[in-house]
Formats: sequence, structure tokens, C-alpha cells
Amino acid sequence: MIIGTRGSELALWQAHFTQGELSKIGIDSELKIIKTRGDQIQHLGFDKMEGKGFFTKEIEDALLRGDIHLAVHSMKDMPTQSPEGLCITAVSYRADPRDVLLVRKESVEDKIFKIKTKGIVGTSSARRKAQILRFRPDVIIQDIRGNVPTRIKKLEEGNFDAILLAAAGIERLKLDLSHLEVIHLNPKEFVPAPAQGVLAFQTLKSDIKTRKILQKIHHSNVSACTNVERKVLNLLDGGCQMPLGAYCECDEQGYYHLWVAKADNWDSSVQWFRLSSNTTLGLAENAFQKLNEE
Repeated sequence: MIIGTRGSELALWQAHFTQGELSKIGIDSELKIIKTRGDQIQHLGFDKMEGKGFFTKEIEDALLRGDIHLAVHSMKDMPTQSPEGLCITAVSYRADPRDVLLVRKESVEDKIFKIKTKGIVGTSSARRKAQILRFRPDVIIQDIRGNVPTRIKKLEEGNFDAILLAAAGIERLKLDLSHLEVIHLNPKEFVPAPAQGVLAFQTLKSDIKTRKILQKIHHSNVSACTNVERKVLNLLDGGCQMPLGAYCECDEQGYYHLWVAKADNWDSSVQWFRLSSNTTLGLAENAFQKLNEE
């Protein structure tokens, strides 16, 4: 099986993890590295780039051409609708869904999130910008691009007082952050992107053989929650650059809880609320309705 992936250190971890999961069920695979538009355009923040699928389109094109059998994506980067002829066949386990704030020791103060007054915070995510300003309206937001190690290096060099990253990426790369203040943000307050921490396995709809194989590594309990999160995004007709956080979890009693945080723009006020239900049915639609009412 040929697996299509981006070439960043984190993307390669994801692809190698997928190879390992396939190997457990007796499937050999090889990797094909594909550069995406999101990799090539490094001078713009995501909220300034037009369109959707910055990190997926070129890989999806390779699937449609038949160059690869399977695409591995970070699910939070994916548009909510696959191109004609493609589908998300399976999803991985969910790694830590939280966002993490990394603060330089020199910039720590006894304030919310430990960032000094008017500290410079690096992130290119409109969602993260809006939510950090919700808690700390005094901080100065600056765009930051590059892979995870590159961003951390920019922080270490003093270009920023703090940066925001996904916990899953840090966890998977096993980075040494002992020289930084590491703050894990509660996903029920600082709400992550829909499907953050989950990998999506995308295939041709018509490739029944590959789809049957992938069902063996599919986590249906995870997809029950990510389907709700991504449905909210879909109803809002948003892409991964929309200032939307949506996080769903199922408790021990089988009740589903959905936290939503949305802003119109990165620098506008944030709507935050929680909904609960004994079923995922209609949960996203109720959230959409509540967003429109407010």
C-alpha cells in the first residue's frame, strides 16, 4: 500500500504510525512525500490565505490520480467535505486534544497563563488568536509559521514571549521543553479545533479493498465525537482557518458533551457555550442554532 503524506517531521511521524498500525494487521506499505500549498506559502498566516485544504489538496489530487492508495492527514486540517470520489474511511485514536502555551522563562509573570503584560504571542490560527485574547486582551498577537521545531526555535531566540501549539504534536515528537514554561489549556475553556489530535485516513470511495483493510484500524468511538465537531464546522461553511473551537467527549454514562467557542474574526468577541445530550443526533445542529441565536 502506498501512503501519501506531507514531509514535515510531524507528518512523517503520523505516516510512520500508520505504517505501524497496518503492519500489525499484516499489510506492508511505503511512503510517498507530497508538498502542499500550506508547506510552500510560509509568509502568510492561515487566516490570510484564501480557500480551504491548504495541507490536503495536493495529496488528495494524488489519490484521485491513483498515485497513492491512502492519504494520512491531521484531521483538523481537512475540509469538512472530501472532493468528489474521495472519502474519510477511518480515523485514529485521539491524542491529547488540548492546546499548549509555551512561555519563555524570562517572560513569565503571575498573571493568567503566566504571560507578562503585553507579551508577544505567536500563532497563525485565527481560533487561537481569538481565544487567547478572550482571556488576555492585553497581549500582542503575531503570526508564526513553520513546523513545530522551527516555531519553538523562534520562541527560544526571543522573537516571541509565548507561542501556542497543539499538545498532540509536541507529544508525538517527544520534544524536550524543560527550559520553557509549559501550560496545557483546558479544552472545555480554551476550545480546540474540530478533530484536533486525530488522524484521518482518506481513500478513493471506489477502492473497496483498501477501505475494508482500514476498517480494521478504525476507532468508531473517536469518529462519533469528531463527526459532531466537524458537523458544526460544516454547518458554518467554515474551513480550518475559521475562528471556531468545537470539542466533544462522551462520559462514562454515555452522555455526549459539546463545547463550542466561536468568533466572527480573530480580533472579535468569542461566543462560548456547552451542550449535552444522550445522543450525537442533532447535537451539532443545536449548536449551530445556538450560535445563530446569540
